[in-house]
Amino acid sequence: MELEKLKAIIAEVLNVDPDEITPETTFTDDLGADSLDVYQIVMGIEDAFDIHVEEDAAEQITTVGQAVELIKEALS
Repeated sequence: MELEKLKAIIAEVLNVDPDEITPETTFTDDLGADSLDVYQIVMGIEDAFDIHVEEDAAEQITTVGQAVELIKEALS
């Protein structure tokens, strides 16, 4: 569930096909996201999941899978 919602957020921010996004996909190398894009994705995560993502934690995220783990931890 978290992955599907996250894929929708990423697809909207980066204008990419959600089917191309996997847990191994990297934000910068695979999707071409810059720091502003990542910030918008983090904001989308916070809104969609009603969580707060610490700035330090957000800076450590490089793959979609890591973002999913962060979401799961915040929700538990």
